[in-house]
Amino acid sequence: MIYVVQPGDTVFQLARRFGVSQADIVYLNQIPAPFDLAVGQTLWIGARTVPGTPEIQVNGFAYPYISPWVLEQTLPYLSLLSVFSYGFTPDGDLLPPPLTDSRLLERAKANNVETAMVLAPIGADGMFSNLLIHQVVSNPAARARLLSQAADTMQEKGYRELNIDFEYVLAGNRDDFSSFVEQAAETLHPLGFRVSVDLAPKTSADQPGTLYEGMDYARLGAAADRVLLMTYEWGYKYGPPQAVAPIDPVRQVVDYALTEIPAEKISLGLANYGYDWPLPFVQNRTAARTLGLVEAVELAKRVGAEIHFDEKAQSPWFEYTNLGIRHIVWFEDLRSWQAKFDLIREKKLTGLGIWQIMQLYRAGLALIGDQFEPESPAP
Repeated sequence: MIYVVQPGDTVFQLARRFGVSQADIVYLNQIPAPFDLAVGQTLWIGARTVPGTPEIQVNGFAYPYISPWVLEQTLPYLSLLSVFSYGFTPDGDLLPPPLTDSRLLERAKANNVETAMVLAPIGADGMFSNLLIHQVVSNPAARARLLSQAADTMQEKGYRELNIDFEYVLAGNRDDFSSFVEQAAETLHPLGFRVSVDLAPKTSADQPGTLYEGMDYARLGAAADRVLLMTYEWGYKYGPPQAVAPIDPVRQVVDYALTEIPAEKISLGLANYGYDWPLPFVQNRTAARTLGLVEAVELAKRVGAEIHFDEKAQSPWFEYTNLGIRHIVWFEDLRSWQAKFDLIREKKLTGLGIWQIMQLYRAGLALIGDQFEPESPAP
């Protein structure tokens, strides 16, 4: 069960109340010594279990430099590991990640987890480049070269899926980008590979904005084997403080996607992070600090803050002051993840994608295992 910490609660008292061991509460919720709790913190109450094969696709994105310990803790809960990321040149030559992906592929195979090769248009500045997208998708020779090299690499390394993560596609490249995904499927399907594409969180076909205009949900959904709705970043590093993934906008994205794409092809994006904004927020000047979900709770404990829960957004938050500067923190917890899982079940979606698994959130993984393990057949 999910339990919200109340004033005066201790690990010892909760263990006695719910008939579980203190060690399991501490372990599952990553509570460091001296095992204090924050009011408003969510805890997963249960025994340690070995997860079974999930009934939906559980996809986790990771960079090659992920901690070996975090990777080993997370892999048993996944059915797909997506390695971020391969890049490419304007002429369509495939570029490997700066660090080798061999360790991730070996450990995924050892855990019977399939792997996806993420293809992303990262420029020299480390940011998504719509110029690089334009240079490749509008050039038939570059497209063919890139997909041929991707196929060769997938065969060599044992990848099962190509994940196309092209963001900020220009409106003028909308058709070329859709054609590129269609060509990817035509190239890779005969070799036994799948193709997936990550979609900016649109709520209508004609939604304005650089993030949305180049995304044709209908064509991309028809071409790809699966799509991931990137349902996060409403609250973002350079934007005004708000929930990272408020449930109402997330629901609106899902509702629109279902008008264009079958539910069995849709995975819902899940945020595994939060942001700490200094106040007052000033546009183009304020930048938030990214926090892991366990890290956010530990910050609340350290500053003596009570964690509140916004019922409309279905997201936790708290405020504190440091060196005379006020801060507000919005993050995700078990309740906000549960709201997304309820939506997955309600809409009969068949996957979720965690961005990203670089920091361990063991209680959240336990919740995934609890929610999406197939029920044992009746005797």
